[in-house]
Amino acid sequence: MPPRRVVTGRSQEPRQRFAEELRLLRSQSGDSLRKLGEVLGWDWSLFGKMESGETLGGPEVVEALDQHYGTSGLLLTLWELAVGDPTQFREQYRRYMTLEAEAVSLWHYGVSTVHGLLQTREYARELLTVGGTKGDELNRQVEARIGRQVLLTGADAPHFRTILSEAVLRTPLRHAQAWRNQLEHLVEAAERPEVTLHVLPQAAGLYGLVSTDVMFLRLLDGRTVAYTENTHRGELVEENSSVERLQRVYDAVRDLALSPAESRKFIGQILEEAPCAPST
Repeated sequence: MPPRRVVTGRSQEPRQRFAEELRLLRSQSGDSLRKLGEVLGWDWSLFGKMESGETLGGPEVVEALDQHYGTSGLLLTLWELAVGDPTQFREQYRRYMTLEAEAVSLWHYGVSTVHGLLQTREYARELLTVGGTKGDELNRQVEARIGRQVLLTGADAPHFRTILSEAVLRTPLRHAQAWRNQLEHLVEAAERPEVTLHVLPQAAGLYGLVSTDVMFLRLLDGRTVAYTENTHRGELVEENSSVERLQRVYDAVRDLALSPAESRKFIGQILEEAPCAPST
């Protein structure tokens, strides 16, 4: 494992220091940018931009680099300093991402938006934009979100079950074709063996997760943890009794949802109703 280095004697400007460390670690490992991209599942050009200081990348890709180089959080610490706001990447979410990468199965409920693992690039961009993200930061977060979708690829991909409220499917994007692309992407994802998709129709009435997104992670050691999220905050839940209570609520929601076959048909009907982009 590469020895942990101190900042003294290197670039003191955080962004330059971060890029310098990336270049040094890759040089010591003997990896090419293309090889790094193949191993970690991101486009190799992103790593080139990070090493040149053009972009900082996202927390997900930095976490992956820390694990690849065995640097025990050094890169994430430098990234936080370069971003200038360490609080935006909270310890709970850092731990959640680590656990997500180790999970053997994932179960999700989305109350108002498509989960990032199933978002198109256009959907991710508009969602982040309405949240106030813009400029280089917007591009960085879009790439990080799309890059995370590699989790669902490969022979060892975990099974991912998602339940989407009907409201998710009734809230279109500004551009008609971008919205059709997202609906088509969901239909295609639902056909994949590692993805099970349910729709919770509005006719189901009120239910236990009416205002909360939740993700359950089944880990290699048999434990299950949960991550709940609303507009303002997220919380990692690891205490067994709390996770079990959430699971009971999730199971009740699943009982109200349409079957996978019915859900695919439901999304197909919404797709038929969705306006087409104007011809040019």
